[in-house]
Order: sequence, then structure tokens, then C-alpha cells
Amino acid sequence: MNDTDKKRSNLRIILLTFSVAIILLGLWFSTTNAFKFVKGYMIFKTDQTTADDYQSNPANQVKKSETNDVLYPERPKKGENIGKLIIPKLGASLPIVHGTDEKELEKGVGHFSKSVLPGEDDNSILSGHRDTVFRKLGEVGKGDLLVVETKAGKFTYKVKNVRIVDKDDRTVIVPKPRATLTVSTCYPFDYIGDSPERYILVAHLTSEQLNK
Repeated sequence: MNDTDKKRSNLRIILLTFSVAIILLGLWFSTTNAFKFVKGYMIFKTDQTTADDYQSNPANQVKKSETNDVLYPERPKKGENIGKLIIPKLGASLPIVHGTDEKELEKGVGHFSKSVLPGEDDNSILSGHRDTVFRKLGEVGKGDLLVVETKAGKFTYKVKNVRIVDKDDRTVIVPKPRATLTVSTCYPFDYIGDSPERYILVAHLTSEQLNK
């Protein structure tokens, strides 16, 4: 085999190796994202009837309480399920897990551990993946309700503002003068890869029903 044949043979090997690597990478990407989609869909469908009840039955709408008692005598631990986020507009009831690391976000909606808990004064922050629990969040807008159910009670928020911000925008987590629920997910919703922006819902507490 002369030098030209050797070069051609080496080139074919390199091209073949590159092609196999691309195929394997594509299979890995599609299977992992498909898994996330299916898992997110199952979470999304869980307890959907609960969300429908809030939409259709006015008796389930919580009322404001005048109590000033401490809502949460004990703070939750990372990874602990702390309640549900009910989105009547979507017919969705989603588990809320304390923490926003990947292992928490794989279980449902993550609660930013450095923010207050739902129902408390200030800014309670929830985050979730756009390709799982929040794949339809773009359908939620100003005036829609967000209901959070925890061991402390049921808290109803109304969306007051929808923002699209840079992924590094820290104004999302700043303190608020009133009980606020901030819900965040990656944006655009159909973006492939690391999204450059965030879709933000800012909602104010309108009523509550505390557990006795």
C-alpha cells in the first residue's frame, strides 16, 4: 500500500469514527430528552382533577384569613415535597420540591430554598423545566390564577405581570413588599440547548385558607 492509499484509508477511518460519534450523540440526546418529556408529562397529568375542581367549583376558592400566626414552624429539607402548584388555566397539579438543583427539578417544580415559602410575605420563587412540568406555562398570562397547597394551607395568587428576562437577570429573586409568587422557566419554549432567557410569572397573593 502506497502513501496515497494509506492516507485515503486513514481518512475513511476518521470519517467513519466521526459519523458513528454523531449518531451516538444524536441517540443520546433524543433518548434523554424523550425521557424528560415523558416524565414531565406524567407529572403534569398527576392530580389533574384537582386543578379542574379549582377551575369549576367556586367553593374551592380560598378566602383571606386575618391570622398572623407563623405559617411554617419548621423549614423543609432539600428534596422534601412541600406541596402542590395548581394551575387551573392548564388543568395541572404539580408537585413542589424544596430546592432547585437538577435532582429536585427532576421530581417536579423546584422551590428556591433561599426564598420564603408559599403564603409568607416577600417573594416565594418556583422554577421548573420548560420541557417537563412547565411545557405549557406560556399559555398562562395576566389575570390567571396560581394556587399553592402546602401543609400550612391553600394560597391563591393572581398573575399581575409576565416578564421575559435574560437568564442572568437577578431582579427575579429580589425581595417584595407583599406576598408574591414568582414562577420561572427557560425561554424560548422551543429553544434547543441552553436557553438565553427566562419566562417569568409574577403573581400576588389574593386569598388564603389556613389549615388548623
